[in-house]
Amino acid sequence: MTSGGNNNSFMSDINVTPFVDVMLVLLIIFMVTAPMMTQGVDVALPEATAEPLPAEEENLMISIDNKATIFINDVPVTVDDLNEKLKRIMGNRSDREVYLKADKDIPYGTVVRVMSEIKLAGVEKLGMVTVPPTKDEKVNKK
Repeated sequence: MTSGGNNNSFMSDINVTPFVDVMLVLLIIFMVTAPMMTQGVDVALPEATAEPLPAEEENLMISIDNKATIFINDVPVTVDDLNEKLKRIMGNRSDREVYLKADKDIPYGTVVRVMSEIKLAGVEKLGMVTVPPTKDEKVNKK
C-alpha cells in the first residue's frame, strides 16, 4: 500500500460519513417519537433529587394509583394475583427488570407489600419511578 497518485492501491480507511448520517436521522426519529410512546395509569409520584436512569427498552411497569389499585402496565390486578401473573410474564422475558410507580398518598405498607410480591415473583431488578423536583422546590429547600 503506497500513498500518492498510484491508482492500483487499495484504500484501507472506512468511510464513516454515511454511518454518521444514518445515526443522526435515527436519533432525531427517536427524539420525536419517544414522548408519544408513554402509556400507563395517572399516578401522583413522589419527588426525588436522584438523576434518572437510562432505559434502553420498554420495561414492565407496575403502578399503584391513589385508590390502591394495582396495575401491570394498564391491566388492573389484585395484590394476591400479582405474584402469579408476574411469574408467568417473567417466564417469557430475559431481562427480569420491573419499574414500580406508586401514588405519593398510598400507605408505605401497601407499597412494601407490592414490592415483596414483585421480588417473590423472581424479579432481579426493581426500579422506583419518581418525579424530579421543580426549580422552585430546589430553591426553597436551600
